[in-house]
Amino acid sequence: MERIGFVGIGLMGHGMAKNLLAKGHSLAFKVHRNRDNLADLTAAGAVEVTDALALASASDIIFFCVTGSPQVEEIIYGPDGLLPAVRKGMLVVDCSTSEPASTARIRSDLATRDVAYIDAPLARTPKEAEEGRLNTMVGADQANFDRLLPVLKAFCENVIHVGAPGQGHVLKLVNNFLALSIAASTAEAFAVAAKSGLPLRKLHEVITAGGVNSGVFQMIAGKAIEGDLTGLKFSISNARKDMSYYTHLAEAHGAPSYVGEAVHQTFVQAAALGLGDRFIASLLEAQEKLNGINIVPR
Repeated sequence: MERIGFVGIGLMGHGMAKNLLAKGHSLAFKVHRNRDNLADLTAAGAVEVTDALALASASDIIFFCVTGSPQVEEIIYGPDGLLPAVRKGMLVVDCSTSEPASTARIRSDLATRDVAYIDAPLARTPKEAEEGRLNTMVGADQANFDRLLPVLKAFCENVIHVGAPGQGHVLKLVNNFLALSIAASTAEAFAVAAKSGLPLRKLHEVITAGGVNSGVFQMIAGKAIEGDLTGLKFSISNARKDMSYYTHLAEAHGAPSYVGEAVHQTFVQAAALGLGDRFIASLLEAQEKLNGINIVPR
């Protein structure tokens, strides 16, 4: 069994780590901030280490599941960074949503130490992470993908080999752009409907019965009409970050991104209104503030 190192035991990382342990992998982890969800992992045999050298020594494959590129770069290049600690033949796997340009730089630097850097960002929610039913999109050469596949299956239901290294993060950003566009347009549609006097339950009923329906719409609207804004457990600040990465990607390739910029600014605006730490459905609260109306029953 591959020995696993892990950085980023948060909402998603906890379920990933739990399932890796359940499938028989040893697991060493390095904690940065939150220590509230570690007890069951240590009870199952996970071992906490205090520095990058100890993490690398205890691991054949190291996973990250952190917020984004600044955090990943700190893990690699920081004062206690992994770059000088890794050894030949290791795999380092970034399950975060990161900037492709940063991913390319890290991959090149790790390659000088004969270490493969693989991008394997995730889809679905913490619920599926706990159930071992995440989706992942992997950028890797075939040999490294084949080696990593049995490990990813410990916490993933669907493992999709996207293509060459780096393509996983590209696909993740495109995927999130589509999802966050639905979220932003749902919040705006609810605001216009509410200002027009349209019953929001009827809006929900019609969308649910037609081709516009989607999982993202249901996670936001289906809960919101009951007064629950926690249906999609992903913060507005993280969505803003992902959309900034997406617009950088589009710009780097010379692709116009009018819709992407509008969606990005929707999340920038919501964060500026003090809602950055709330979940994505709180875009409805931003619309309430902007329009001076009540949308969500309370």
